[in-house]
Amino acid sequence: MAPSITPSEALWFAPFVLPICLYVCWSDLRAMRIYNRTVILLGLVFLLVGPFALPLSEYPWRLLAALVALILGMVANALGMMGAGDAKFITVAVPFVDPGDAGLVIMLLAVISAAGVITHRAVRRTRLTRLAPDWESWHRGKDFPMGLALGSTLGLYLLLGLAT
Repeated sequence: MAPSITPSEALWFAPFVLPICLYVCWSDLRAMRIYNRTVILLGLVFLLVGPFALPLSEYPWRLLAALVALILGMVANALGMMGAGDAKFITVAVPFVDPGDAGLVIMLLAVISAAGVITHRAVRRTRLTRLAPDWESWHRGKDFPMGLALGSTLGLYLLLGLAT
């Protein structure tokens, strides 16, 4: 299934978004935190680059999607279903996703999340953790650094858009 995001949209967003996604993966592994400054930066990227990357008629609908994601994220966080950083990241990541790609992104997130949990749990049981002994995610029991999956999903989605 080819993504609906155009290569032009992906090209506009990728140079700014991919480094942020990598940082989110790293910071959540290291500290089990997605920092507010990172979420704000990702939101600013959309606000500033979005008008150039998207048709102007589509831009406000993407912002509305972010508002819906914010409300759902707040509810999910209040119910203990996800961390606040995860909910905030999802809120600012949603506008980068073409509405026609919602199913693709959900599938990517599911596969990347499963692979991430399995890999993280496996590595945590090995001496590889000595490469980063102070990472909080190694010591948090059943908690999983969801930023690893969220950042990877958005990054891979944009890369798929570039490849079409």
